Amino acid sequence: MPRPRRDPEIMPAQLRLENAFWTLLRERPYGKITVTDIVREAGVNRNSFYYHYSGLPELAAVAIMHAVEGIPVMGASTSTDELRQEWHRICVEAFNDSEQHERLERLALLAGPHSTVELTEALRDFIRMTLLGNYNIDYDRASLSTRMLLDFTVGGIVGVLRDWSNLEPRLTIEDLTNADLGSVAANLRQALSSDTSHTTGYASVLH
Repeated sequence: MPRPRRDPEIMPAQLRLENAFWTLLRERPYGKITVTDIVREAGVNRNSFYYHYSGLPELAAVAIMHAVEGIPVMGASTSTDELRQEWHRICVEAFNDSEQHERLERLALLAGPHSTVELTEALRDFIRMTLLGNYNIDYDRASLSTRMLLDFTVGGIVGVLRDWSNLEPRLTIEDLTNADLGSVAANLRQALSSDTSHTTGYASVLH
C-alpha cells in the first residue's frame, strides 16, 4: 500500500502551510510563531505565503475552519432511535480513522496551553458556524432556547477538547458509544432540529 502523500514537493502549498501551522502550534505558543517559522517548516518562500494569506491570523483561521469542517455531524432525523444509531456509527468510524484522530488532536491544541483567547474563540465560532450550516439555522433569527442549546453544545465540545490529552489515552469505543451519551447527543440534535429558522450567512472570525 502506498504511503500517504506527505512529501512537501507533492502537497499543495496551502496544505503544507496549514500543516506547518499545526506542527508549530504543537511545539510552541502561538505568540512565538512567526511567518518565517511557518515558511521554513512548510518548505515554501514568503511570496508563496503572502500569495495565499494576508498574515498568520488568516492562515490560522483557514486551518481551523478546515479542521472543524472535517468533523462528522449527525444528520437530520425525526427518530431518536435512528439518531442514537447514527451517533454509534459516527463514533465507531471516527474511533478507527487515523485522520479523525489527527484532526481532534489539532483542534485540542486550540483549547490547550499553546493557544490564545482569539484562537479558542475562533474554534468556538467555527464549531457554531458548522452546526448552524449543517442544521440550516439562522442564528440571528433563532429562538433564545436554540441559541442556548448551541452555546451549550459548543461549550461542551470545547471542554472535551481542553481535556483531550488526558481523555484520549484512556478513551475506548465503549465510552463513546455509551447509551447515555448517545441519548444526550440524539436529544440535542433533535432539539436543534425543531428550530424553523434558516441560515442566511456567517460573519468572519479571527481577524
